[in-house]
Amino acid sequence: MAVIRPTPLRGWRFVLLNGVVGLANVVALSNVPGYTILAPYAAANLQGVTPSFGTWATTDHMIGLCLGFPIARWLAARFGDYRVYVATLVVYAIFSVFCAISDTIWSFVPMRILLGLAGGIILPVGQAVLLGEYPPEKRTLGVGIWGVLSMMPFTIGVFMGGFWAEYFGWRALFYSNVVVALVVAAVTGSLVYGRRIKRRISRFDGVGFSLLAIVLFATQTIFNQGNDFDWFESPVVTGALVVVIVALPCFFIWEFGERHPAIDVRLLFYRNFTIATVCSVAGFLVIQGLLSVFIGQLQLLLGYSSSLAGLVYISMIILSVPLVAIIHELCRKFDVRLIACLDFLGFALILMWIGHFDKRDYFDQIALPMTFFGLSLAAFFTPLAVLAMHGVPGARLIRAAEELTLLRTATGAFGITLMGVVQFRRTPFHQLDLADHFGGRRFASLDLLSQFSERLQASGFSANMARAQLGSFIRQESSLLALNDAFLLGAFVFVVLAAFVWLGQSTVIPAKPVERLREAEAEEMMEQG
Repeated sequence: MAVIRPTPLRGWRFVLLNGVVGLANVVALSNVPGYTILAPYAAANLQGVTPSFGTWATTDHMIGLCLGFPIARWLAARFGDYRVYVATLVVYAIFSVFCAISDTIWSFVPMRILLGLAGGIILPVGQAVLLGEYPPEKRTLGVGIWGVLSMMPFTIGVFMGGFWAEYFGWRALFYSNVVVALVVAAVTGSLVYGRRIKRRISRFDGVGFSLLAIVLFATQTIFNQGNDFDWFESPVVTGALVVVIVALPCFFIWEFGERHPAIDVRLLFYRNFTIATVCSVAGFLVIQGLLSVFIGQLQLLLGYSSSLAGLVYISMIILSVPLVAIIHELCRKFDVRLIACLDFLGFALILMWIGHFDKRDYFDQIALPMTFFGLSLAAFFTPLAVLAMHGVPGARLIRAAEELTLLRTATGAFGITLMGVVQFRRTPFHQLDLADHFGGRRFASLDLLSQFSERLQASGFSANMARAQLGSFIRQESSLLALNDAFLLGAFVFVVLAAFVWLGQSTVIPAKPVERLREAEAEEMMEQG
């Protein structure tokens, strides 16, 4: 194959490629938080389904996103990274059109899954295309820039989703995807057209991939529908549980015997990888779940417009971007267990801060803790990735990074529904507690509900109207307290993770020669086993 441009891009072409690939990265990732903020709009427009049904489009999209990673690896090796990247961007635009024209939840969710699958191919392949243009001595800079771009969806992406929903309609978000994807595909294809590709043809683990997809979608179906259909009283939820119980052990048995597995489960034998994976998936479950639940409740419970709710999240960018730019250097000089521990404790303090709100706070009272939330979020991903890579053989580093991202993304989808379940389950508890406390059942002398009802009736309310108004106040306050419980639960999880991360091995202190020999022997045994 002829090589038209044998050397890496330089000058304005290099800058342009960074810009368009970074834009595609932001768009692909923003479809998770960006859609979350407009979920109430979409739910009302998709035949008036409940907001909990609307979240299916977010959670299933994330499952599709993580399933795209193993497909991306196989396609890029077989056809070349830039070819797969350009073609997938075109496919992404097509699925965005189908999402925009869907009129029912049953047609919308499948298109969101396929859109997520395309996005899961775009992200790793786009990173490979971009980093391939950096000289080796500046590869760390490229990783840092990619890290900054990866933070944008949690900040700018949320605001843009809310802005589009409020002023142009939620379907306009997907039409904008079409324009961006096609422009990026055209620019990238023209810049890198004719590059030499090195084909590495290997067998795709179709059985392992199918079992993985079955397990993830069945688990997500349990979480999605359990709360709305009374969990295992529903035959669909019960059937999904049976599928998970049967498919999960089959998946592990198959992957242990596969030479080229979809998921290399043997990586769990490496201590630091396992510790980092547990911390990453548990932490991201809390982070993604709380961010998604909170942004919905800002609109449904506190009365924020979608654009104003997006402004709460855009405040996270103030401290997050500067830290992301330097976190890679910090991880080189310090033990990442210390960095991760301090970050987890910071998360715990911030979640406790947010979890003690008990009234409809002003914008600045919510935006301030969210600013510091962005600081902790910026320091979350890189230290755990470095910890996971430490001790893993060089030939497996790419697989380890890919699988860490896959598992983290999947548990993020689980977290969206699980944190919603926490709030749903805690709301009746607080309703009863508030009614007992202020209704004189706990202290006979404290019957504020009766006093307030009498004042409402004196101002012209009927007895039924006064009772309905009191019930509305109690439901709103109990929902807010239940949301606080979700944040406090998240704080507890991060305190546990702050201690758990120290079970990993240090990334700074070198191992003794004897210990290195034992590690090499253990790795060889793992390979043979």
